[in-house]
Amino acid sequence: MALPDDFLPLTDIPAPLRVPLQHGRERLAASLEQADNLAGMSDGDSPLEDWLALSASRRGQLARVLAISSFVAETLVRHPEWLLHLDASGELEVAPDAETLREWLAERLEAVEDEPALQSVMRRFRRARMLGIVWRDLTRPSGIDMWATAGAVSRLAETCLEGALGWLERHLEPRWGRPARRRDGGEQRLVVLGMGKLGAGELNLSSDIDLIFAFPEKGDTEGGRKSLEHQEYFTKLGQKLIAALDPVTADGFVFRVDMRLRPLGDGGPLVGSFSSLAGYYQDQGREWERYAMLKARPVAGDREAGAELLAGLRPFVYRRYLDFGAIESLRELKALINREVRRKGMQSNIKLGPGGIREVEFVVQAFQLIRGGRDTELQVTSLKTALERLPELGLLPREVVDELLPDYVFLRDLEHVLQALEDRQTQRLPDDDLDRERVALALDMEDWPAVMGRLDEVRDRVRQHFDAVIADPEEELEEADDGAEAAVSLEGWRALWRGELEDDEGQVLLGDAGFGDPATAGRRLHSLRHSRQVQTMQRIGYERLDALMPLLLDAVAASEQPDTALERVLPLIEAVLRRTAYLALLRENPDALGHLMRLSSASPWIAEQLARYPILLDELLTPDTLYTPADKARLSDELRQALGRLPEDDEEAQLEALRVFKHAQTLHVAASDIAGTRHLMKVSDYLTYIAEVILEAVLAMAWKHLTRKHGFPQRHDGERAGVDPEFLIVGYGKLGGIELGYGSDLDLVFIHDGAPQGSTDGERALDNAVFFTRLGQRIIHLLTAVTPAGSLYEVDMRLRPSGNSGLLVSSLDAFADYQRDQAWTWEHQALVRARVVAGHERLAERFQAIRSEILGRSRDGEVLCDEVVKMRHKMREHLASKSEGEDFDLKHDPGGMVDIEFLCQYAVLSMAGDTPDLLAWSDNIRILETLEATGRLPGRDCQRLRDAYLAYRSAAHRASLTREAGRGRNADFHAHRQAVIELWQRLLEPQDDPQ
Repeated sequence: MALPDDFLPLTDIPAPLRVPLQHGRERLAASLEQADNLAGMSDGDSPLEDWLALSASRRGQLARVLAISSFVAETLVRHPEWLLHLDASGELEVAPDAETLREWLAERLEAVEDEPALQSVMRRFRRARMLGIVWRDLTRPSGIDMWATAGAVSRLAETCLEGALGWLERHLEPRWGRPARRRDGGEQRLVVLGMGKLGAGELNLSSDIDLIFAFPEKGDTEGGRKSLEHQEYFTKLGQKLIAALDPVTADGFVFRVDMRLRPLGDGGPLVGSFSSLAGYYQDQGREWERYAMLKARPVAGDREAGAELLAGLRPFVYRRYLDFGAIESLRELKALINREVRRKGMQSNIKLGPGGIREVEFVVQAFQLIRGGRDTELQVTSLKTALERLPELGLLPREVVDELLPDYVFLRDLEHVLQALEDRQTQRLPDDDLDRERVALALDMEDWPAVMGRLDEVRDRVRQHFDAVIADPEEELEEADDGAEAAVSLEGWRALWRGELEDDEGQVLLGDAGFGDPATAGRRLHSLRHSRQVQTMQRIGYERLDALMPLLLDAVAASEQPDTALERVLPLIEAVLRRTAYLALLRENPDALGHLMRLSSASPWIAEQLARYPILLDELLTPDTLYTPADKARLSDELRQALGRLPEDDEEAQLEALRVFKHAQTLHVAASDIAGTRHLMKVSDYLTYIAEVILEAVLAMAWKHLTRKHGFPQRHDGERAGVDPEFLIVGYGKLGGIELGYGSDLDLVFIHDGAPQGSTDGERALDNAVFFTRLGQRIIHLLTAVTPAGSLYEVDMRLRPSGNSGLLVSSLDAFADYQRDQAWTWEHQALVRARVVAGHERLAERFQAIRSEILGRSRDGEVLCDEVVKMRHKMREHLASKSEGEDFDLKHDPGGMVDIEFLCQYAVLSMAGDTPDLLAWSDNIRILETLEATGRLPGRDCQRLRDAYLAYRSAAHRASLTREAGRGRNADFHAHRQAVIELWQRLLEPQDDPQ
């Protein structure tokens, strides 16, 4: 019985491959015949009979795989029974999972007694698994694509590493013992870090594996015939692990091992302790090593300890914020790639040639290195995962990723085919016509010209995207200027900055560029250049400043007010002279420079904020969000994500994140305000949303902190409070009235509903009164504590019951009793603008009911009017202008904002009993709208008050942004003031003559 001539169907096989395929069939037939004879002599099972029983579809797949892969042909000639085993186990259709692979290898290693036998078993195991992987890659059953193939090879490598390492540890234990335990009592094992594509879990079909070996702590082995220092033991163990996998024997190889990515490369120790590795990367680590460590992942040995090691190295790999300081080294790496691409013969290399695999990987890893410290979603080893996250983070357009991802898959598919031909690590396109036919068949393409046509398209797109990443901004600017004659070239600005021009030449240049006062601008630049701060800068910092200044001056000159822009932006440059990554950020992002000029020219407040908190420069990189403040839902989500990236027990990092969030979101509001993209009411709404979201987060943090230490307090109804804070933060004043400005503090009142005699249920129990007081104190601490990013808000608690002499936190019942029996009229006025801004929904409903009861009670109209007027006059005496001039205080002078606020409060207190609709709102505009809608005030009067109030608030916002006093010119606001004064006199002081 023999393999028939027509055993392999040739229908789908291109004509040039049919003859080689028949030669392969003949070799297989001879191998099967020999196996059949051996089985006959030994009474064993012959594989031939099962081969003949293979289904037509399986034989069709076999013909395709044999026509393409010499590796598969050689493997089946040597081991024809393997095909049957793989078919029976389902491995030709589905990749075995990691646990199955471990079990299969463990079974084979049980009988191994020495290292030569280990080598043999490992190689045969690897070859059999690679047979299945190559088969699936070339036949593509359901669920198999390039990523599945890469993942299967990676799992195989990890299984082989772990299996060989475990066997070696057991085998060597009688001789050298086991490493001493760690100081915390845990066992020590070798830590094997996978780098490159192994770390990513995306190995190619015939890849080296890049490894770094480490161990946790120094010490000596115990329990063996000879004790070794850990350094020597782990070095010997590492050497034997490499020997088990790397050398080529009669059975082939397992994986080629490359250890050159370890500290100091081939010249460094094979294995390093955690402390030595940490010291090396901190003191000597280079940028390319950061680039390499992006892919590091524990793949064998003590994986938990490996994760601990990588967590300690994370600050080396990922800078805390955007790392534009890495761009110079990335640009050098890019130049190196470009030089290699131009080398002879690289056109045929799909990895290292133009538009190749390496260029896609560079695009992704450049974003990871620069942005991964802040956008922690990029702290992943998988290229696929990182690439898919770039559009979500606004770092690459979706259409770019939609091109790069399939193009990368095509390149990797082509790479896998090239390597599947002979199980050889190659990325070179074949010269041989038969191999080209094999590649075309594997890719299901018509012929070689079709393959090359697709490859050329892919490479062109990849190269275009590669060229666009970290392109030199000066080159881009010069290209942009080619079409328009610039008043001053970058070379001219560079000469001015470096002091290479005479004074009169510099002033002419500045005048030609549009500066109104060239002499002052020149003096400012001279002072900066010769300042002690600049003169003592380190070399790399000075180089960054020197590279930035021509671009900065070009952007200043392009702004509407160059003199103002220069005056306001130079303090920012001075502020970041010792934090030179920000100099790099500005140089690398000319658009950000444009936004900086626009915002700084319009607002000294924004310029000061940026100089005080340079981290806000990051916000200039994304104009879509810079000029579009987030609504409350998005704010809440963004803050939750920002805090979720931080360890729960790292309060310092959480405080810093809260402050950076607040400053950044406030900058968005100010930028939209300046750009005119937001109505005044919306500006206050957004500033209020920011405060509310922060208060919710701070309350949750404080509640969690206190309940962890002391347990949960007892509620008024006797039940226990839960994880949701049973507490209210009530906003008064501008916060309660949804009218926050840029520098507003927060008027707050704290309320709880705990049992009067209750306590918490933790081991360190506290009386409820003490617990809630500490909760209030912690909230204030979280809001007001000063970190490098400043504080969140100033907090004013004087509106609480009994003011500064009262309890910091009141129970809901005590608050209600105070408002009913003890509160002054001005406190009820303040209650008009009170609303819950954070806290428990059930308590909030009860608070609202109390507020409605108090505000809606019947009052003596004359007494109320008299008390409101007296309070207003008292405020004017202390806060209003002492004499009338050309301008007036927008807030406190007669006819100003406070008059309108008092009118609204008077209306609510005098009319809400009859008109409960007035109780719905805490902000003045909607109170005025309700007065008009319910007919309690004439519509014309309400409209005039609204117009005046909005005009005053708009002017006050502008004054904040321009750092001016909150005053307005009488001539500009005369009609508004008169309208307010007339209505005040008509409603509250009818006996007075008009002013």
